[in-house]
Amino acid sequence: MQIGISHQRGPTDPGRGPVRVGWFLNKTEAPVIYDPPRRVNSRDARRDHAKSAARCPAVLNLETRYFEVPCPYDLNLGFARDAAGKPMLRNLSGGQSSVRGSKLGQKIHVVREAEWRYPDRPTIQMGLPYVFIADEPVYLSQLDAYMHYSRTPRPGTIFGGRYPIDLWPRPLMWAFEWHDIDTPLVIRRGEPLFYCQFEADGPDRAVQLVEAEKTPELETYLDHISGAVNYVSQTFSLFDAAARVRPDKLLKVREK
Repeated sequence: MQIGISHQRGPTDPGRGPVRVGWFLNKTEAPVIYDPPRRVNSRDARRDHAKSAARCPAVLNLETRYFEVPCPYDLNLGFARDAAGKPMLRNLSGGQSSVRGSKLGQKIHVVREAEWRYPDRPTIQMGLPYVFIADEPVYLSQLDAYMHYSRTPRPGTIFGGRYPIDLWPRPLMWAFEWHDIDTPLVIRRGEPLFYCQFEADGPDRAVQLVEAEKTPELETYLDHISGAVNYVSQTFSLFDAAARVRPDKLLKVREK
């Protein structure tokens, strides 16, 4: 079996058309609550006028380059400290919450205080099962959902990030830096947690997002690279090693 990912393209050059990006859910409890990523667009915008902003080519071109990952459940969280001064999260919905407290605690947590970027800005993390994969060099940038309006503004900012999904496919993490700790964090199910932007080898290439099949080859490769962040501080240094064992093809479109 030939190993490694080739950057040489032949007659069927994928770089001459849309870049194909696959997504799938990693092993997770209750996968039905995780809606598919969706392309950002002005769903309810008026388009009846020729000069409408909703028909502007520049606006449409920008929107087609973002995909939003929706929040899987309602969040109504407050930041607090316990009697020992340890940071903690409070479920402000109490008994009215749609999520059991024990389950919510398994999905979202406060990062160790020593790892915060700023001493007065707690960082919280939510584990997500979304994984993106490509068979050519593609970078994913994780961005704030800045085009989404919420009646309850979020009291902080997300951690962005950028990495190659062809070499380092991994479950995404939503990380939030809480600036105003006196203001609750409120996000409704279905609202975008963040945007994903995909970059291939040309600024004009469109992105075709498809649901990927979890083949044995893909799962073996995921197992090979998973957990590296727990042992190595700079995981980007492992890309060359990952490329040496990566099969040529990992993306297979899932048949409906």
